[in-house]
Amino acid sequence: MRTSYREIFLLACCQALLIVNASGLISMNGLVGYALADQKSLATLGVTAYVLGSAAATFPASLWMARVGRRIGFMAGATVNIVGCALAAFALSRGSFVLYCVATAFIGVYNAFGLQYRFAAAEVASAVDKAKAISLVLAAGVVGGFVGPESVRRGSEMFATPFVGGFVVLIVYALIALAIQSQVNVPPPTLEESSGGGRALSTIIRQPVFIVAALSGGLGYGLMNLLMTATPIAMNFCSHPFSAVAVVIQWHVVSMFAPGFFTGSLIRRFGVLNVILAGLVLVAACVFVALNGTAVVDFVVALALLGVGWNFMYTGGTALLTEAYTPAEKARTQGANDFIVFATMGVSSVASGAMVSTAGWVTMNRAVLPLLGMIAMAVLWFGLWRRARAARPA
Repeated sequence: MRTSYREIFLLACCQALLIVNASGLISMNGLVGYALADQKSLATLGVTAYVLGSAAATFPASLWMARVGRRIGFMAGATVNIVGCALAAFALSRGSFVLYCVATAFIGVYNAFGLQYRFAAAEVASAVDKAKAISLVLAAGVVGGFVGPESVRRGSEMFATPFVGGFVVLIVYALIALAIQSQVNVPPPTLEESSGGGRALSTIIRQPVFIVAALSGGLGYGLMNLLMTATPIAMNFCSHPFSAVAVVIQWHVVSMFAPGFFTGSLIRRFGVLNVILAGLVLVAACVFVALNGTAVVDFVVALALLGVGWNFMYTGGTALLTEAYTPAEKARTQGANDFIVFATMGVSSVASGAMVSTAGWVTMNRAVLPLLGMIAMAVLWFGLWRRARAARPA
């Protein structure tokens, strides 16, 4: 099939608005939680609820879209997000931390649907352009990096209760997303894709290619989330103002998605495993910067390195995942992969608030290094395994 750049452009616009929502929420979430929660170690529980909402919706979203198509699924996710943002604004006005966590769980459902944009991009691209299409759609998140934190910063003081205006702004962006999603025209699911046939899921997830893809995308996302979620709280401990937090998150999100303009080309030139390994090196560099200073510039540099490293790992993992399934297995495999992503993020979100509040920023960063080493060993093993398999006589 020929690559449809019109659909890639529309999906990129949807991705940009998704990241506006995510980055804006992350900018506020830790600080809102810290203000509302009686037990400060639970300050990131709002992020955890957001992640768990995403995890709970991942499988149903993937399977449902395999039946009704991408457009309806994407629009349903944006609608749920509007409800969640309205509920979050109400929770803030009432000072209810429990209700706020329920609201962020609703917002997480939007993210579960939105993470399918990258798979939809692969579906409208030719085989040779799949990695490029995925990376271009992810690259649109750079817009969200600039717009999200800045929008909620400006909107946070619109009403008497801080941050209520930030969620009102996010509702407006969700309405724009609905309008764009209504124009997306991804090919409808084929009979084979909607049949649910193929191998058992237990067989699919035991494949080495799936394991490495899930480690790169899932655990890589979890480690990124661990450090990103704790950053606003750590900066608050260091007496940095919210305006500085917004700048750090802004550049982090830009760094997460700007490499998407060339990550696909890097994968094509150097191979997906080498790009994933480069991402691991960059995340390790982030940790070393974080261990050596707590000035605003240190947070900016560390989170920027973290963003680029995440992009290489996540884009590489997504591209690798497309090798793990047949059309009939696509929805289940994608759903399983994204469930792993969100489950890992859920654990990291809970651990983030507890670790930064008790063990501290330095200890939390040190804990990341062994996990990076584990992913690196898995990637290197898979490269050797695949090379040895290719060398066997037919």
